[in-house]
Amino acid sequence: MGSDGILKNKHKRRREFKKYKRKELDPKILKTLPNEIQKDPSLLKYWHCRYRLFKKFDQGIKLDKESWYSVTPEVISRMIAKRCTCDLIIDGFCGAGGNTIQFALTCKKVIAIDIDPKKIELARNNAKVYGVSDRIEFIIGDYYALVPTLKADVVFLSPPWGGPSYSKKKTFNIDDIMQSYGGGKYLYELTRQITTNIAFFLPRNIEDNQ
Repeated sequence: MGSDGILKNKHKRRREFKKYKRKELDPKILKTLPNEIQKDPSLLKYWHCRYRLFKKFDQGIKLDKESWYSVTPEVISRMIAKRCTCDLIIDGFCGAGGNTIQFALTCKKVIAIDIDPKKIELARNNAKVYGVSDRIEFIIGDYYALVPTLKADVVFLSPPWGGPSYSKKKTFNIDDIMQSYGGGKYLYELTRQITTNIAFFLPRNIEDNQ
C-alpha cells in the first residue's frame, strides 16, 4: 500500500438508502424487527439494505442505532481491505466491525479499537459470525490516548462524520471530523506517529483540496 494513502468514499451507499422513504408499517411486522428500529422507524431505510451492510446478516449480526447508518457496506469494506493487506493493521474507530471483519480476511492480525464498550461488544459478535475472531484483538479505549503505545504496518481511520446530516452539506471539511479532538487534520498527523501508511475513510463530498 502506498505511503499516506487517503481513501475517499466515492460510492453511492447513502444514495442507495434514500430510495427507501419512511412509510407506515404494519405494527405486527414492526414488532419482528430489531429493537433499535422499533424505537426509531426512520432506520427502516437501512434495514432494507441490511444485506449490503453484511451478507451474513441473518446469521446473527447485531447493530445499534448509530451502527445502522455508519457501518461500511460489505462490498466497500472488502475493497478497502484488499488495498490495505498487510501483517498488522489497526482499525482506530472500529464501531460494529464492518471493516474490521474484512481486514481479518486479508491481514494476519487486526487491532480493533473503540471508545464505546457497546460497539466492541457488537464487533466481537459480528466477527464470530464471520469466523475471524482469532485474528482480531479488541481494545476498549480512546484511540487518541492509545496512539503512543501502538505499532502497525497500516492504520485505518473511519471516525464519526457527525451522523447522516453530513450528506446534506455541499462540501464537507475534514476538520468537521472529531472537532473536540482537534479535527481530521490533527487526527491524521497524530496517526503518523504510528505509520505513514494511513487509510482515511472520508465522505464523498469532502473538499477536493483536502
